[in-house]
Amino acid sequence: MTDLPGIVVTGVSGRMGRMLVQAIADSDQAHLVGAVERSGHEWIGQDLGTAMGQGATGVVVTDDPLEAFRHAQAVIDFTSPAATVGFAALAAQARAVHVIGTTGLSDTDLEAIKAAARHAVIVRAGNMSLGVNLLVQLTKRVAAALDEDFDIEVIEAHHNRKVDAPSGTALMLGEAAAIGRGVRLEDVRDAAREGMTGARARGHIGFSAIRGGDIVGEHDVMFAAAGERVILRHVATDRAVFARGALKAALWGQGRHPGEYDMVDVLGLSAH
Repeated sequence: MTDLPGIVVTGVSGRMGRMLVQAIADSDQAHLVGAVERSGHEWIGQDLGTAMGQGATGVVVTDDPLEAFRHAQAVIDFTSPAATVGFAALAAQARAVHVIGTTGLSDTDLEAIKAAARHAVIVRAGNMSLGVNLLVQLTKRVAAALDEDFDIEVIEAHHNRKVDAPSGTALMLGEAAAIGRGVRLEDVRDAAREGMTGARARGHIGFSAIRGGDIVGEHDVMFAAAGERVILRHVATDRAVFARGALKAALWGQGRHPGEYDMVDVLGLSAH
């Protein structure tokens, strides 16, 4: 067991945190060595298994990430932008692989993460699933094949507790479409529409967000022209697919050179 990579999960009480704990427990390639929560959380100081209503694990939940990271080979992080930026610096200090599934990161956040990646491996993706990353590559290819007679709209749906919109995955897909078209997303992006918006601008990439119930994640990329539509779609029905992908990324990162990577690197998918 001690020869296996040790993983720390941040935000361990959340839905993704619990999924990650289960994915690691089910794996014969890694083991859990740390569990981090925010200061003041009721789980702090408790055995993780006890806090989760299960048997004791020997891992005590802590609000001291640096101490937890010191014993780890990887950190898996689905938290908030502010927390993730702090974790990136600490994980780099510990030379632990930092897998980031956090979305809603600003340009300033991304610059801080890029700086941390000079010292350690960071794998960052708006979505960790194999299917979504295949969809990203397909979106790029279809956008390159179809001209601006085809309007592009990215439509995403998530549960009613998601706080950012559009989703990180939707932005990944929009970026892929822009790359396929040979343009910059920031130059052609249309955010949510309301009121008298006027006609759609030719060549723009639109985003629509739906929030409701317990939807895990649904993403459509629609290419719409006069008389026809091409729709690429991915539906996630179980959050465990993201946890398994994140664990795969944490294992893949072992022994790599410092730098920032994504799931295309992890999965060996061609960018072309």
